[in-house]
Amino acid sequence: MSIVNNLHNDFVMYGDFISAVPYGSGHINDTYKVTMSQSGTIVNYIYQRINNNIFKNVENLMDNIRRVTEHLGQKIAGTEDASRRALEVIPSRDGKPFVIDAEGKYWRAYLFIEKAQTYDVIKNEDQAYQAAYAFGVFQNALADMPGERLFETIPDFHDTPQRLKVLEEAIKNDVKGRVRDVQAEIDFVMARKDEVGKLIDLNAAGAIPERITHNDTKLNNVMIDDVTGKGVCVIDLDTVMPGLVHYDFGDMVRTSTSPALEDEKDLSKVFMQFNMFEALLRGYLKSAGGFLTPVERENLPFSGKLITLEIGIRFLTDYLSGDVYFKIHRPEHNLDRCRTQFKLVSSIEEQMPQMLELLNSIK
Repeated sequence: MSIVNNLHNDFVMYGDFISAVPYGSGHINDTYKVTMSQSGTIVNYIYQRINNNIFKNVENLMDNIRRVTEHLGQKIAGTEDASRRALEVIPSRDGKPFVIDAEGKYWRAYLFIEKAQTYDVIKNEDQAYQAAYAFGVFQNALADMPGERLFETIPDFHDTPQRLKVLEEAIKNDVKGRVRDVQAEIDFVMARKDEVGKLIDLNAAGAIPERITHNDTKLNNVMIDDVTGKGVCVIDLDTVMPGLVHYDFGDMVRTSTSPALEDEKDLSKVFMQFNMFEALLRGYLKSAGGFLTPVERENLPFSGKLITLEIGIRFLTDYLSGDVYFKIHRPEHNLDRCRTQFKLVSSIEEQMPQMLELLNSIK
């Protein structure tokens, strides 16, 4: 904690240090809420130690975040509540968007967003609507960001064909002798093999454009206002990079429509709640519909199926490889996770006609 307590000397901050306490529920970066007194006025900040085991090029990552937050800030400058609607990166004393401590670890600082919080579990349709609306606003605001292409913080993150190739290699190697026990799951994937490249192929053909996307659109990456219940600010920008709008919308469907936990063993509890999908679609189209192309729009329902299938493939791959990527808490944890994803895929497929009908009814 001694490093945390003294970081204000390295960032452009003024006033007297009061305290630094661990904050939030994130599993990748170490996060602290820091309180300063500026002439008797309390001002809070967020410090984060960036996990450079996962993010190998922190300087390029932070340049992405600097560019994105500056562009968002310019878009909302002078509007009501502007200081709460986009993250503000606090620069270091030498003008960089990060500080390197004595141990060689990278730190960043943001102004703390007051009177708003995140939620790990979605409670109702309005929260789904507000989250989707906020991510649509985020994409819309970045659609005209100038300059060079953003750095890919995790290359091929949503390259589903590549994820399938890795699975096929894991099946071939079968390092733990587990293939014989998961033939049903393997067959499930292979029956959908022809669909995994659909979005990437459309992009390659010029039918859907590359955008700037968030790529981790869980509910807890949107700050929800304590009073109004509206989405205030999109956070956790480490994976903001070039992508397709479907990566963001699809992951919202995957993470927000099933009432079950991601590792639920009772698969009867796993299904897509159509009312939650409707809330996501209406919220997203309300804010993003104006800039989407017709082909982007018509593939939104499919994206929920694809991204859910993709993460299921990743869980299955990790199970066959000996659980080397995702943390597990029981021997078949990754297999349980895989099965919930595939059950959700089946539920989405069953409801696809109604999903498309809804999409076509929204003007």
